[in-house]
Amino acid sequence: MSASPRRSRTHLLRLAAVSAAVSAATASALSAQPRMSAPGAPTTLTPQQAAARAVYKELVEINTVDSVGSVTKAAEAMAARFRAAGFAAADINIVGPADKPTKQNLVVRYRGKGQGKPILLLAHLDVVAALRSDWPRDPFILVEQDGFFLGRGTADDKSMASMFVANLLRYKQEGYVPTRDLILALTADEEGGGANGVGWLIANKKELIDAEYAINEGGGGTLVDDKPLFHSVQAAEKVPVNYTLTVLNTGGHSSVPRKDNAIYQLANAIGKIERYTFPVELNDVSRPFFAQTAKVEMPSLATAMKAIVANPKDSVAAAAISKDPRYASMLRTSCVATRLAAGHADNALPQTATANVNCRIAPTSTADDVKIVLDRIIADTGVKITTRGGGKDNAGGKPSAIDPTLLAATSALTKKMFNDVPVIPTMSTGATDGRFLRNAGIPTYGVSGIFSASGETNAHGRDEKLRVKSFYDGLDFLYELVKQVASAPPGKPVS
Repeated sequence: MSASPRRSRTHLLRLAAVSAAVSAATASALSAQPRMSAPGAPTTLTPQQAAARAVYKELVEINTVDSVGSVTKAAEAMAARFRAAGFAAADINIVGPADKPTKQNLVVRYRGKGQGKPILLLAHLDVVAALRSDWPRDPFILVEQDGFFLGRGTADDKSMASMFVANLLRYKQEGYVPTRDLILALTADEEGGGANGVGWLIANKKELIDAEYAINEGGGGTLVDDKPLFHSVQAAEKVPVNYTLTVLNTGGHSSVPRKDNAIYQLANAIGKIERYTFPVELNDVSRPFFAQTAKVEMPSLATAMKAIVANPKDSVAAAAISKDPRYASMLRTSCVATRLAAGHADNALPQTATANVNCRIAPTSTADDVKIVLDRIIADTGVKITTRGGGKDNAGGKPSAIDPTLLAATSALTKKMFNDVPVIPTMSTGATDGRFLRNAGIPTYGVSGIFSASGETNAHGRDEKLRVKSFYDGLDFLYELVKQVASAPPGKPVS
């Protein structure tokens, strides 16, 4: 018997609803897994790769999240490896604030011939929080799947920490004696602002880490269609500063609403920040970055990059570049609301409303400059803006010339390992501990030999990952790079 048109329509609607629910569930399940496979992972490991993987696994599987984990535990685990390898006790130091027992730093000195100042190898051991319920697997178990390593810290920054540790142990086993000393610093608190890590070391134990320059995170290679596009060396970085927006009100009963509502007033201020775009601010690193990247990018982006280098006020070019998240933040200072809090009861008008606005400030500006802009665009004396962190000095992010020996070695190795793609100085949009070292007179460069596609690693997010091939490529790259620069006579570039 045929159904009536009305019943048919009802049946179809029900089928559509079921289909939508199944599709949503399927999409949710798929989103919990990596959506791609990374090619090139080795099927068998060399002894050096196996040793590095063991270090990597140990570090990833130690929870080093601020407040709930322990960087000290990871530092002690690595110190044990150096002791077992025969490093002198005096060259292995676990140090940090006395009142922060879980935030101690490991500093290891690899003795060379003592010619010239040491080279500092820097990586942080702390990681951002990883809520277990958000992850399809335990974030503190190293998982290898579809050509990726997955887990919190796999990309930021336990990969580089593992490479440095494994390579120093390998140097020791091989009996390698560099021209100058090498210093390894595995630090706490980078994700929390650096006060208990590099900041503490500079203030209290600078003699342990004082160096000609440091090799740090912040650089690396870019892949397009699984092929290297360019290899970047970080020579500048944007500096993070948080601003608290506060609105106060006398409040009252919610049954008698008024126009002067603290939440609405704060929301209006945040909306103005959302709609504001800071002007383009190029510097001695970002300007040549866009000029050189234009040589390898797709035609539409290349044209815009050339135009912005020629005229930073070219709004059409800026708009075209800003469509790509990789490059948008490199053009200018950026500010974004990251936290909100308001009200005290469901049936009361809010007496207080606050928001955190996180700004990443270009090296040509300061925290005070940005506060002036925020005051101007909000234009509401009822919204109080206070600065948390930062100030008048932004020197830690400012560009510095790349050491010629390091640049020559990086270029030669990139040519050998990655099909001769260009090596391009870059400005990080994210902050690193390098800003503290630069302020202390230790030039710092981000270079790693670790390649990834744009946004692929999802650092700080769910399912943080790193290509297996990229891990082992970075291991080999840093092994050769550090050996070359540490063996070169002081002041003479690698040929």
